[in-house]
Amino acid sequence: MGPIPLCVLLPVVLAVTVAAAAEENAVDDEYTWPQWKVPLVRKRRTVHLSSPDFSAHPQTEISGTCGIECQRRLPTPSLDDLEQLLSYETVYENGTRTYTSVSVQGLNEVTALSRNSSTRSRRKREVYGTDTRFTISDKQFSTKYPFSTTVKISTGCSGVLVSPKHVLTAAHCIHDGKDYLNGAQKLRVGILKEKSRRGKGGKGKGGRGKGKRRKGDKGKEDDEEKEDQGGKGENKGKGKGRKSRSRRSAESEKPSFRWTRVKQTQIPKGWFKGVADGLAADYDYAVLELKKAPKVKFMDLGVIPSVKKLPAGRIHFSGFDDDRPGNLIYRFCSVSEESSDLLYQYCDAKPGSSGSGVYIRLKEPGKKKWKRKIIGIFSGHQWVDVNGNGNQQDYNVAVRITPMKYAQICYWVHGDSSECQVA
Repeated sequence: MGPIPLCVLLPVVLAVTVAAAAEENAVDDEYTWPQWKVPLVRKRRTVHLSSPDFSAHPQTEISGTCGIECQRRLPTPSLDDLEQLLSYETVYENGTRTYTSVSVQGLNEVTALSRNSSTRSRRKREVYGTDTRFTISDKQFSTKYPFSTTVKISTGCSGVLVSPKHVLTAAHCIHDGKDYLNGAQKLRVGILKEKSRRGKGGKGKGGRGKGKRRKGDKGKEDDEEKEDQGGKGENKGKGKGRKSRSRRSAESEKPSFRWTRVKQTQIPKGWFKGVADGLAADYDYAVLELKKAPKVKFMDLGVIPSVKKLPAGRIHFSGFDDDRPGNLIYRFCSVSEESSDLLYQYCDAKPGSSGSGVYIRLKEPGKKKWKRKIIGIFSGHQWVDVNGNGNQQDYNVAVRITPMKYAQICYWVHGDSSECQVA
């Protein structure tokens, strides 16, 4: 057989190259963050309300959630309904409170998220089968990204940094739907401290070496120690408060926190009883603004149409579970079911992890760089009315970041909705 003419060979080569490039782009799209046109949430009016009583008690679990099939039967909320659900209350550090009504613009340009209607029955449990949680006990890892974005809320929940001084958490960690929790009046956020080298004769983060200390440091350190111990600064025991070597060694391994006061808290009206008509779980999120920004890297928000359609379909989150006090717990799992506002999964978790930021990792558009973004807030164990007939099933549930919720949270963080037009 003689040589193939270039005029015949060239179209074949081009066709193969184009087909390969198209296939590569299709695969690449599955691993790339989608770009969303999001609506604009704008402040309409703010009025002062009476100060809350701060009399509510923390909830162990939420019941009455309208599940997948239940939500499918509900009418699509009108613009007026959405504006009422997205209006919000702000509670300030001094205990005062305001209510802000909002307007929503550009709603028709937002693409609806996909729904999935399959269901399964589950026994009541928060750890499914083998416990697959990982304890991040080494500070070398727990104080490094992405674990360092996880924070502890003084009411007993977890949260995630979404800006230099804003924390995203679950609304039920602050408010039970009727009133604010009794611990929310003096709300604080704890950031894991990096390991200090003080006492080893060398300089390092958190220490100046050779026992040198700036004027005024003693009082500051005493305050931090009291906060790390829950306010108990007394040392009881032999030797005038001195601890044994083994006890000091054991305590040095425990994580310690830098606590920062919360300046203000914002919660969507959709979380309040009697407003969302069974959809309160969809609005189980809140944003806390800190008085002082910790020097810790934060994680951006992201929006995806479906978690189950992603490669592996896995989600990740870290929190401070109650059954392993003082330790940062990491886990990942696959999402089993999803609706337009909730993610139903069997991620092993315990109370204390509520409010954790649920994230995944995808490529930045047009780049080869991978980036983690928060796509939801872990709400916790819930009883769900799956079929709308009153029969309750239990799941571990997360609230997903939709374009609408992205617009609202972004507005809370930036104070300017013009910075929140694309997710």
